[in-house]
Amino acid sequence: QVQLVESGGGLVQAGGSLRLSCVASGSIISIIGMGWYRQAPGKERELVAHITRGGSTNYADSVKGRFTISRENAKMVYLQMNSLKPEDTAVYYCNALGRTGANDWGQGTQVTVSS
Repeated sequence: QVQLVESGGGLVQAGGSLRLSCVASGSIISIIGMGWYRQAPGKERELVAHITRGGSTNYADSVKGRFTISRENAKMVYLQMNSLKPEDTAVYYCNALGRTGANDWGQGTQVTVSS
């Protein structure tokens, strides 16, 4: 099992930037990919960005060109969010995918973008 702790959320004006961080502990050797998801009130959780152990990335269309996911060693993943929009407001969750298909989640961090 992997434990994940996110940080870096907050309140920002539209057009601003935030950087989210996630640190993993536990069975990090089993992680084959890490990602960021978000869930806005009344909506389902959705993928924002994902990065594999090999460094391949993919993004939701809504954040392409504005958000960048990166990974530092085996246990840190970041999400740089630029040009934030009010519709980016959500709780952002860090996710770790294990080689057995298991998913682990962090507790989430709130991102609020004011117009």
